[in-house]
Amino acid sequence: MRITDILDLACIKVPLESSDKQSAIYELVDLLAIHSDVADPDALKKAVWSRETTRTTGIGHGVGIPHGKAPGCKQLRMAVGVAAEPIEFGSIDGKPVRMIFLLASPPDQTGPHIQALAGISRMLTDDERRIAMQNVNSAEELYQLVEEAQNQAAGA
Repeated sequence: MRITDILDLACIKVPLESSDKQSAIYELVDLLAIHSDVADPDALKKAVWSRETTRTTGIGHGVGIPHGKAPGCKQLRMAVGVAAEPIEFGSIDGKPVRMIFLLASPPDQTGPHIQALAGISRMLTDDERRIAMQNVNSAEELYQLVEEAQNQAAGA
């Protein structure tokens, strides 16, 4: 799975307006609702926040990957935000996040959901790439870095 199959340029926000975890997550859900086929943003917000309160999705190195499944999602979608200032996220390394990848999927799509999580994680293992992504100045710049990472992974 290519990340750009589920990420539209319009679903990238640089910088996020929010300065706290819940607001940032909700901002990204609203972005998905405006620019994709997410029919019930409130149900998705509830699902993502419920998951987040169970266990943090702050994976460390300044990255959070909140995710949730809701009936209002017709297919797997992603929104990405880069915070102007680091946001406390309860990350496993105790450090705040700068970059948030939000995944939303229908309740019956476990396989693609897990593939997307794995794809994001692989893309972020390169320290230089991850730092570059956290320091972009525009959505276009971040989208280009995602495309470059995919092409490199595919050997293109």
